[in-house]
Amino acid sequence: MDNMDFGMLLELVHDKKFAVLKAALADMNEADIADFLCEADDADENVLLLFRMLGKDISADVFSRLPAEIQQLIIEGISDKEVRNIIEDLFVDDAVDMIEEMPATIVKRVLKNANPETRELINRILKYPENSAGSIMTVEYIALKKNMTVEEAIDYIRRNAVDKETIYDCFVTDDTRILQGVVSFRSIILSGSRTLINDIMEKNIISAVTTDDREDVADAFSKYDLISMPVVDKENRLVGIITVDDAVDVIEEEATEDFEKMAGMLPSEKPYLSTGVFKLALNRIPWLLVLMISSMLTGGILAKYESAIAVLPILVTFIPMLTDTGGNAGSQSSTMIIRGMAVGDIKTSDFLRVFWKELRVAVICGAALVAVNFVRLMIFGTGSFSIIMTIILSLFATVITAKTIGGLLPIAANALRLDPAIMAAPLITTIVDAVSLIIYFNLAARLLGI
Repeated sequence: MDNMDFGMLLELVHDKKFAVLKAALADMNEADIADFLCEADDADENVLLLFRMLGKDISADVFSRLPAEIQQLIIEGISDKEVRNIIEDLFVDDAVDMIEEMPATIVKRVLKNANPETRELINRILKYPENSAGSIMTVEYIALKKNMTVEEAIDYIRRNAVDKETIYDCFVTDDTRILQGVVSFRSIILSGSRTLINDIMEKNIISAVTTDDREDVADAFSKYDLISMPVVDKENRLVGIITVDDAVDVIEEEATEDFEKMAGMLPSEKPYLSTGVFKLALNRIPWLLVLMISSMLTGGILAKYESAIAVLPILVTFIPMLTDTGGNAGSQSSTMIIRGMAVGDIKTSDFLRVFWKELRVAVICGAALVAVNFVRLMIFGTGSFSIIMTIILSLFATVITAKTIGGLLPIAANALRLDPAIMAAPLITTIVDAVSLIIYFNLAARLLGI
């Protein structure tokens, strides 16, 4: 649904044509309704009025898709009974996600209105470490026994699937909840009614432990094209599952976090438009301070070679070209390596392979840039041949150094258990600027005798 359609719905709100509006909302997809409520909030419309127009069968699904601030607005404005209905209709993992974003007073009200079983499940998941597989799993899954027949399994699924998050994959456990296998619903319905689940289940199971990092879990979804993944404890007992929608959310959040780190900012947990100006500034100031202080190295290097600059002022005119080229070359390499590490193509053990490949790429790129600059300097007659040689040799050495540094620093960061994303454009550029100036003035001192 586009913004023009949203505008038509907002006109219905203004005109108080609630019957028409309710019918229109009933025909919309839950994700579009959530987007519309966000638009209505921006337009200062009555979000509670719109939310209460939704049918009970879709209200919880819409609620789970709303940003935390609108969820809080709704909970603060509805009755305890309505809160209870929402919590009971939400999948447990969605309820946990909501609670993690809410202030203590809202959390207390939500848990007070949840039934004891739901409250116990929510509290159990909340105890798992942040960013672990346990923290994003749901406990609403279908568990079968291997001695069931297909007929018995279908009957069990029919009776228990209504409040389960997915039935496409059914997990097989023994009487002590030890994970035995997994069987797809497709395999079940395509098999004979007397066939045993043990005969059609897959015993080679890809699973996660509750303490596994959620980013590793998301990578496994991408690698193995999974719809869901069982989560087990250290004794291999099935405690929950992770579904593909949660894995996609993790991938998006981790990509956003890496992007912010690569841009020289502390990660923000909220969307840009929902984050206050002061918070945005606080996220940026630390890295700006680090980069500002580190860039003082450049000033120190220029001060050290002040006498050389005084003898040949023309040297200064080529500094921006060298530092910018070096920074760009380093950023290209670091971006490629960070991306490769993020998707699992590059590992710490590939250190030498990356070094050798980036070195060869740097030689080719450096040679191309040197050829273009040599022709340009010869045509425009900038200084003597010795100055030209100083510039092009400095450029060549800068490109090789920058690409080598840009390629290896993210791997070094990963080996030190740091996030490779911090070794991105801003930091690489600062390091390469200092190195390129040292190369430039040392070559100038030797070739020009200054």
